[in-house]
Amino acid sequence: MQDVLAMVLAGGQGDRLSILSEQRAKPAVVFGGQYRIIDFVLSNCATSGISNVSVLTQYRPRSLVNHIAAGRDWGYDSLRNQLQILQPYLGRADMDWYQGTADAVYQNLYVVEEAQASEVLVLAGDHIYLTNYRNMIAYHRAKGADVTVGVYDVPVEDAHRYGVLDLDGEGRIVNWEEKPANPKWTWVSMGIYCFNRDTLVEQLQADADDAESNHDFGRNIIPKMFRDARVFGYPYSGYWRDVGTVASYWESNMELALPNPPLRFDSDVAPLWTSGPKQPAARFGSRAIVHDSVVSPGCQVDGNVIRSILSPGVIIEAGAEVRDSIIHHGCVIRTGAVVDRSILDKEVVVGRNAVVGEGDESVANFERPDIVNSGISIIGKRVSVPSGLHVGRNVVIGPGVSDELSEIARLESGSSVHPRVMPLHLFV
Repeated sequence: MQDVLAMVLAGGQGDRLSILSEQRAKPAVVFGGQYRIIDFVLSNCATSGISNVSVLTQYRPRSLVNHIAAGRDWGYDSLRNQLQILQPYLGRADMDWYQGTADAVYQNLYVVEEAQASEVLVLAGDHIYLTNYRNMIAYHRAKGADVTVGVYDVPVEDAHRYGVLDLDGEGRIVNWEEKPANPKWTWVSMGIYCFNRDTLVEQLQADADDAESNHDFGRNIIPKMFRDARVFGYPYSGYWRDVGTVASYWESNMELALPNPPLRFDSDVAPLWTSGPKQPAARFGSRAIVHDSVVSPGCQVDGNVIRSILSPGVIIEAGAEVRDSIIHHGCVIRTGAVVDRSILDKEVVVGRNAVVGEGDESVANFERPDIVNSGISIIGKRVSVPSGLHVGRNVVIGPGVSDELSEIARLESGSSVHPRVMPLHLFV
């Protein structure tokens, strides 16, 4: 694996996660309580023994860069293991904001050349799975492939969200359609590509010269390759989720609270690591009731928590109840408040006797019915929900909102509230 370079694509805006990715890159979004989405691919690289990792960022990278730092928590702070963060910058004739996934790697080809790797793993930084890439590399080499694509079998009704492909009996890709309206196959691309180094350089240079290209691996590079080159699919059978939508993000978190979760973070084979300050153990009051939930260190629970995920530092006061919800760092749920089927970003305060998440689930959000339509309400970073306020389903309250809610008794399902002026502290 010393001959393998990993290029992690972590610059996407991810607007389908609504306000969760409004002020941060999607890979920096909190997942599973005390982790972030980027932790999965970095942990996979560390487990696989890949010593050279580059993380390509672009959209609002501050949270992501602070979280990764020098990569110490994944073992990338030594002379033998190196992690570097690459951001687009102006000032060179051949540098600009990344125009697509392929363009992002193309603008950093010097990293590939300096690494002198025989294979380059191009990895999506926003998927949930734990694996060892050694098996995929071995498969790629055994097939004599020019490029190998990680593929996953999904229900046909979900396939339209992905690049959909067909495999022959040898595992070779023989058809490819990017996000088709009516998928013909159920194998989809995982956004994992293992390229021979020279093949990658050749394909990226040809794509850069194509004025009609979107400069994207899934839309342009792979579809042009599979007819003439040796392009294989590597079937992955473990747990894998694309959490690019509000519904999929919520569902994947809720799976962690099942009695037998389909993905465990403490595996000896593929463990999950993260960074962040150490917190004391969670505390539970004498009247606390907790069922089927994930409670992170630093929490204080005196109320009821049912089928929910609590990040570090969350406070649930006596008489409060949280159900089927994801509560991020430092949130406070006051006495008598109820939070149901909702996602609360960091440092939200829900006032006494307030209710977040009630009413008609079928009323989609009026502003973004395409992404907020599954009955889940989303409360932005550092919002103060006044005491007694009732918030409906599919409601979006933007980061920093407080005064805008002070005169409201009820927010009907499908409503949105945004701050009149975005406070600077919300960008921290």
